[in-house]
Amino acid sequence: MTSRLALFPLQNVVFPGEKLPLHIFEERYKQLIQDCETTGITFGIPVYLNNKLKYGTEVELKQVVNSYASGAKDVICHGLRVFRIREFEHMEKGKIYAGGDVEFLEDIDDPDEEQKQQLIDLIVELYLHLEVPPPVIDYATFRSFTLAHKIGLSLQQEYSLLKLTSEKDRQAYIINHLCITIPIVQEMNRAKQTIELNGHFRNFDPLDFREFRLKTR
Repeated sequence: MTSRLALFPLQNVVFPGEKLPLHIFEERYKQLIQDCETTGITFGIPVYLNNKLKYGTEVELKQVVNSYASGAKDVICHGLRVFRIREFEHMEKGKIYAGGDVEFLEDIDDPDEEQKQQLIDLIVELYLHLEVPPPVIDYATFRSFTLAHKIGLSLQQEYSLLKLTSEKDRQAYIINHLCITIPIVQEMNRAKQTIELNGHFRNFDPLDFREFRLKTR
């Protein structure tokens, strides 16, 4: 079954559950936000990637933070559901913003508790190696999307994650990413330390090689 949504394409991934601040200044999107305020409609943010629009996230307007004389607004939206675009129109009938028919993906909330703990542990480890304060994580409410913007995923990787419809699969996807990323960060830290020590006197720990024997043929 398809549904009709106003569409606001961005070169950005919005995840379900995400709090999204936006500065609205284009006339078409000022009209869209006005319609959200007056009629309560939701709208979709499809990801504009590789000159294509296919998947995105439905969002709802939660708050207008600032309104300007120009009609521009600072707003906060909230991510709801992932969709696939079935039909796209550059202008909705009687409107200047885009719209289209979308099909919402059926999401399977099947977290694996062992994977969940491993994922959280890896995120904390990543932040430790990056030497930044670790995020405060509520285990009970944590899902794969919770910190997906803050673990070094590329736009393409975020898009791939968005399209996965199983929480267990999303957990595995991020775990795989972190298992690749963390050693790279560790190696970069080692390189940084080597560069910083270049030209300085270093205190090497002497090796205990008394048991070493040279093997001869």
